[in-house]
This record gives sequence, C-alpha cells and structure tokens, in this order.
Amino acid sequence: MPKHEHGDVSLHYEISGSGPPLLMLAGFMSDHASWTPLVSLLEDQFTCIRIDNRTTGQTTPWNAPVSIELMCADALAVMDHLGHARFHVIGHSMGGIITLHMAKEASERMASAHVAASAPIRLARNTALFEALITIRRSNAPADTWLRALFPWLFNPRVFADPSAIEQALADSLAYPHAQSTDAMAHQLEALRNFDGTDLASPTCPTQALVGALDLIIPPDHALAVLGHLPHHLVEGAGHSIHWDAPDHVANHVRRFAAKHPI
Repeated sequence: MPKHEHGDVSLHYEISGSGPPLLMLAGFMSDHASWTPLVSLLEDQFTCIRIDNRTTGQTTPWNAPVSIELMCADALAVMDHLGHARFHVIGHSMGGIITLHMAKEASERMASAHVAASAPIRLARNTALFEALITIRRSNAPADTWLRALFPWLFNPRVFADPSAIEQALADSLAYPHAQSTDAMAHQLEALRNFDGTDLASPTCPTQALVGALDLIIPPDHALAVLGHLPHHLVEGAGHSIHWDAPDHVANHVRRFAAKHPI
C-alpha cells in the first residue's frame, strides 16, 4: 500500500506497467480505481501512476484542506518522491483541470498533457447537479438512488440498453471499500466551486484535448470554446466517462500524442 506523506495528507497511489511515467489524475468523486479500463491498455508502454486525490480513496485524512492548487502540489510531490523529473500526464474531468494547473506551474516537467472530458470552466448546472446528489445521499433514499441519478450523466445512453450492466455497475460501486463518503464529496466540491480557470486554457507544454461527443457534464461546444485551439479529438460514442465508454480510442490517442513528445 504505497503512501507518500506530504504536508497535511498521506497520499495513496498505485503503480503498474513499465516504460516512461504516465501520471493519471482522477476526476471529481473518483480515485485511482477509476482508471481501471485504461490502465490495462497502457501499462505495456507506460509506468502508470494513479493518485487518490484529497478526499478520495485511501488518501487521508478525508477532510484535509482541498483545492485544485493543493491537489496539483500533491501530484508533483508524488512524482518528486518517485524520482520522475519529467513525465506524461492524463487527467479526467476535475483531473484535467489539475493537469492544466500543473501545466501552468511546472510545464517544463510535462512531456505531454492529455485533458480528457474536461475544460477550465465552471458550469453552474454541474454544481447544482452535485449538490442535488449530495442531498439525495443524505436523505433516507435507498443507497443506490444517487448513483441511479448520476449514471445517465456519465455514460453513453446505449449502456442502459442492458439493465444487467447497470445493476452490476451499481453493485460494484456500492461494494467498493474505499468509496468517497457523502461528507467527503461535499468537501471536495469546494475545490470546484473556488477554482479560477481563466489562465489555464493555453498551456505551454504539448497538450491535447479528448472530448466525448456525448458528454453532458462538459459538452463538446463548451470544451472546444476554450480548448479548441489545442490539438483535439472528438471521441464518438463517448459520454463524460470517456475512458469507460471508449477506452481503446482514448488509449490510442494517448499513445500517439505521447510518442510525438518522448521523454
């Protein structure tokens, strides 16, 4: 159980694979396990390093101060700890914002950056969605109710054509031993409320944007309005959980772009 003590947190991380280091930063509510479908496609070419962000997974304490800036500093501290002066980075959703902040703070260390289903914007609708999910979790509704409300925002609608797949996803989520608590979710939401992305849209390191054509949380027109000047790919058939809906496509884009910018 690898841990790195950094300031006020004990950061849990996972490593697998071989090759140049690829730092993988999870999105809101997610931890290292969210990268499961992509890691198996990349660990033959990269050393895949996945961090549990503050408030998630096995990083403790759950209620340490949280912000995009702090999570960026945490990620850089882990890479220092592991001895990686330069590395590739992929960030999903909130992890993409952390990636863009890292590109502002330490672009010289980033061989390439991959921003997946993310953009440095704040949409009031998304904050309202997350607040509603927190309210559901704190109510006396069955434990899976909030997940049933969340899943349509995450996945390609075709997923719902197989009810057994949804039931399995619900069961797996509820059984996960390191799931983020309701209080931790509310605490992490403050990081999204308070970040300012106005100066993050033009990273100086090589950066590509991977946009889900069916993304409801960061719709393509919103993402491309701020990141369309960067190399970008619209991934057909992918919702916000772009690396679950289309892992092969995401992996291929990561491989190709990273190969153009080797360490």
